Amino acid sequence: MWAEFKEFINKGNVVGFAVAVIMAGAFGAVVTSFTGDILMPPLGLAMGGVDFSDLAYEIQAAVDEDTPAVVIGYGKFLKFLIDFLIISFVLFLVVKQYNKVVPPPPPGPTQEELLIEIRDALKK
Repeated sequence: MWAEFKEFINKGNVVGFAVAVIMAGAFGAVVTSFTGDILMPPLGLAMGGVDFSDLAYEIQAAVDEDTPAVVIGYGKFLKFLIDFLIISFVLFLVVKQYNKVVPPPPPGPTQEELLIEIRDALKK
């Protein structure tokens, strides 16, 4: 079992996938910091001093100190939505460039060619 696991881990696609996951996590942290620390403060200032993390819709007011208010924090949602859009756009650009660099695979046989092969195989 250990030998099978070692063979599985040593395959290039598993190692590449692990590296991609680690880099994606780091990239996500960079984008989250960019959005929260660089992009949102000036945007909030331009909107009249709004702190997006504080934007919320109160559904139920706090009853006492032990029971906090029930709120929908749409400001945080907007921040994470902007994070998602930035990451999606960067991934789009990466995939677009990758597709330009990597040549497409050679075209396979057409449907007619496959049918001819099948016909010829059946004749034999």
